[in-house]
Amino acid sequence: MAIHKVGGEVDAPCTRCKLTLAHTILAMVGSKIARVRCNTCNGDHVYRAPPGVTDRPSTTATARATRAAATAAAKAEKVIISFEEQLAGKDSANAATYSPKDTYQVDQVIKHPTFGTGFVTGVRGDKVDITFRTETRTLVHGRGGPPTERPAFSPPNARATRPADKPLPPEATEAAAEPTPDEEAPAPSGD
Repeated sequence: MAIHKVGGEVDAPCTRCKLTLAHTILAMVGSKIARVRCNTCNGDHVYRAPPGVTDRPSTTATARATRAAATAAAKAEKVIISFEEQLAGKDSANAATYSPKDTYQVDQVIKHPTFGTGFVTGVRGDKVDITFRTETRTLVHGRGGPPTERPAFSPPNARATRPADKPLPPEATEAAAEPTPDEEAPAPSGD
């Protein structure tokens, strides 16, 4: 196998010319050619090996067999534990009812009104990952404390006839400050 370097030449199929022609190597990733420029049309493109040529050195049958055995061993090591088996090792008799105000810890069993029984698998700040029978959900926790007060509602002023984002002209401001005849208090009668 030839050793390639940036600036060297390699035969590759050109995407414009539709032929296998000489190309200049523009970029490499490790020992693999990444980009080339056709010496005929000057088109840049991703390197593709010509048909029948492989980029990697040939492997022996023993190397392939070793890799296959390692892959089979890795697949054999995977063990799937059911939800019931994971929940059996935890204290589900004292399961807490979920509330965003309470704080939870890893492996704590939770009863949620919608998702059912689950256990905490991760805690991140004010969020917890809880694994339920069908899925893992991220919920909030530790949001206790006094309830926040809502701002008091104040209806808009009935006199405002212009959009709120535009200031009123000075004469409109003075007129708004003067009481209207129906707002004036009745004059005391001297009879």
